[in-house]
Amino acid sequence: MTEDRPAARVVCLDGDGRVLLMRWKDTVSGQVVWEPPGGGIDPGETPLEAARRELTEETGLPGDAVTDRWVPVERDFTWLGVHYVKVEPFYLARFTGRPEVTPSALTEEESGAYQGFGWFSPAELATLPDLLEPPHLPDVLERLTAGA
Repeated sequence: MTEDRPAARVVCLDGDGRVLLMRWKDTVSGQVVWEPPGGGIDPGETPLEAARRELTEETGLPGDAVTDRWVPVERDFTWLGVHYVKVEPFYLARFTGRPEVTPSALTEEESGAYQGFGWFSPAELATLPDLLEPPHLPDVLERLTAGA
């Protein structure tokens, strides 16, 4: 089954250029995945509004840190037994220092899947022990930060 649920994600960079990734465990497949915070776009919500809301819900970080700078990212993944093939906007957020991440409003599904978070240098993205989603995140990061 393929679904096209609209969603938006946020690539967060700390003061050292490290990327924030959330660690999730698919309760159907058992696969552990690292990915930038984000999620579904609610009806009547713009992708930017969704990115800002999702960032705050999943990390406790201020949504207004999400800039209107984004790149389209092709996605092809399976989550909870559903195969998704779509294009999502990935937005950029920058922070000074390394802000504290405190998930504040995870859904029941997210709470059951949440395994923590980490800040990773671009080089470390290639050495994660679990699946990186999207796998070409270093390229996404490069496109997002080019000239920014």
